[in-house]
Amino acid sequence: MPVGVVIVGGGPTGLLLAGELRLGGVEAIVLEQLPAPSGLSKALGVMGRGAQTLDRRGLLDRFDKTLQKPAPFAHFGGIPLDLTRLECGSPALLAPQAEVERVLAEWALELGAEVRRGHEVVGLAQTGEQVTLQIKGPDCAYDLVARYVVGCDGARSLVRKQAGIGFSGTPATQVSRFGDVTLTDPGAVPRGMRRTPTGMFTVVPLGDGVHRVVVSEWRTGADRDAPVTLDDLRAATGRVLGAEVGMDRPRWLSRFTDAARQADRYREGRILLAGDAAHIQLPAGGPGMTTGIQDAANLGWKLAAQVRGRAPAGLLDTYHGERHPVGARMLSFVRAQGVMLSPGPQVDALRDLFGELLTEPATLRTVADRLMGLDIRYESGDHPLVGGWAPDVKLSAGRPVLVDHTADHRLLAVAEGWRDRVDIVTAAAGEKPAGILVRPDGYVAWAHESGADGLTEALARWFGPGY
Repeated sequence: MPVGVVIVGGGPTGLLLAGELRLGGVEAIVLEQLPAPSGLSKALGVMGRGAQTLDRRGLLDRFDKTLQKPAPFAHFGGIPLDLTRLECGSPALLAPQAEVERVLAEWALELGAEVRRGHEVVGLAQTGEQVTLQIKGPDCAYDLVARYVVGCDGARSLVRKQAGIGFSGTPATQVSRFGDVTLTDPGAVPRGMRRTPTGMFTVVPLGDGVHRVVVSEWRTGADRDAPVTLDDLRAATGRVLGAEVGMDRPRWLSRFTDAARQADRYREGRILLAGDAAHIQLPAGGPGMTTGIQDAANLGWKLAAQVRGRAPAGLLDTYHGERHPVGARMLSFVRAQGVMLSPGPQVDALRDLFGELLTEPATLRTVADRLMGLDIRYESGDHPLVGGWAPDVKLSAGRPVLVDHTADHRLLAVAEGWRDRVDIVTAAAGEKPAGILVRPDGYVAWAHESGADGLTEALARWFGPGY
């Protein structure tokens, strides 16, 4: 008997997806090839819409309150953005990736997901109504049959390759080495981001005397498969800064590039992609984890409905339809930042211009919203709220919510046939809009200022026929 959904990859995207599927009543198994969490963090926080998504599930309450705050600063291609100047701050969870993974793993397990660590997928094939995975476990090799498989297995995704999905985009023009190290003389090291004719040098304090040192160079000759050594990081620092920086006791050493690629499609039959398996980019502004979290939130409720036989026709295809354009727009924005980081007097002039433009509140708001994913709108409708992020509606149960503000609560009768799938909340009469239907991922499916026009159609479109 096939299991419901197998998720390949136990990072933030895969773990959140597992929890979302369990909220939808579907069996979820996560296969993670690492035998135990590494404790290492490529991403240092969840920004904007990603943080709001976790908040809607009540997950921010599991983090230290001091980590939950409006993001004070960000950057666009190395140009500082003072977000404190915005009237409405940009939300952020300043928790490293390892901590986010820990919280999401606990949540998914509490909901009944199964997480198998030390289990590596070495092959898969889909036939008809199922997908068969070949797995190398810690004790033996075995096959696992699933109704659906989701690849959350990173930039070099085996799932994507085995599904025959292309990964097109732009090649690397920069290579960056980074290390979480101890600086022998922290006071002598320039803070923040420093751009030079040969590259970019960045230092970020991580606490407990550890600093993240990132050195980007305008060349791509590095072997991506060769391990980064402390000597490599020191040498790159010397080339970019023209001076030595004392560092030792490396906790983690790695590299990345500015290659920007996206899966040609997010679904191939019963195989889907999310997170870094679907898109990779320069980590300028931290888009990776934030975008992956939104992928999982968008996919989870739709895939759960599909597995349970409750999805209206075409619902699962809206995952690609909605998230692929968002991923493409994010890659375009990050590519622009890559250009702003590049060397040369022409780029210097461009940076000067953008630096002036970003002192204007309206321009700052536009760039900050795009950086944080706060400008995402999936579609337009008869009401300006449709397709956008909903006002503050609690969605911890992972179910859609219909809020009825009408004086006679007329929406209750219209939505009666969907009570098994939609939570209906009556609220104070007279509020505008009179009714709002919020999808499980926090986006507005329908809204009306005074009545119920279009509500039946919206309920059927997103949640199937009424009973």
